[in-house]
Amino acid sequence: MDLVLIRHARPACGSDVCYGALEVALAVPMAPSGEHIRDAAHAAAQSWAMPAPSAILASPALRARDTADAVAQAWHRAGHGNVSVRHEPRLREMDFGRWEGRRWDAVSRDELDQWAADLLDARPHGGESARQAMCRVTAWADQLMQGDPQDGGSLWVVGHAGPMRLLAAHWLGLPLAQLLQWRLDWGASCGFRLAAGAGPQARLLWWNRAPA
Repeated sequence: MDLVLIRHARPACGSDVCYGALEVALAVPMAPSGEHIRDAAHAAAQSWAMPAPSAILASPALRARDTADAVAQAWHRAGHGNVSVRHEPRLREMDFGRWEGRRWDAVSRDELDQWAADLLDARPHGGESARQAMCRVTAWADQLMQGDPQDGGSLWVVGHAGPMRLLAAHWLGLPLAQLLQWRLDWGASCGFRLAAGAGPQARLLWWNRAPA
């Protein structure tokens, strides 16, 4: 199964604000545009002989839904017919509890150090740990591998940097700390080829194919 993971477009808030479960609208105008996101992901997919997506799955967060809708509309304008968008709650971003909506420089150094010392299990914010988030996104991935509803097509998934890195860590057997060092731009895509076996086997095809 071919899977294209796409990070949502740039949100309206600044990068100095903590947001995960917080609803944040996209910047206006949307940057990058739906066409630019689609073109970059499609070019990368074509290099691996991936078919066009038969469906787009999105996190229920507003910023992901609006990005997915823009990409689907770009497919339609390009003459590829209608591509449906469905929402999957398990693909939402991590919940940062009482840090949500706060500037990062307003979070205490002690709490940040506690989080950095135990990336998977620390939750000084009182929200969701990275391990808890990984459990839900990998439960979705494992269920996806039980059958391919896309009839041989590829599935495009629009979501967030956190779940994308958690899925990559799960599939590639890499520590989360390493994945946090991998750049992931707004609207950028990553490609995976999955095959069921003794456990899902994944091949990373590309990472951070950013729109021009």
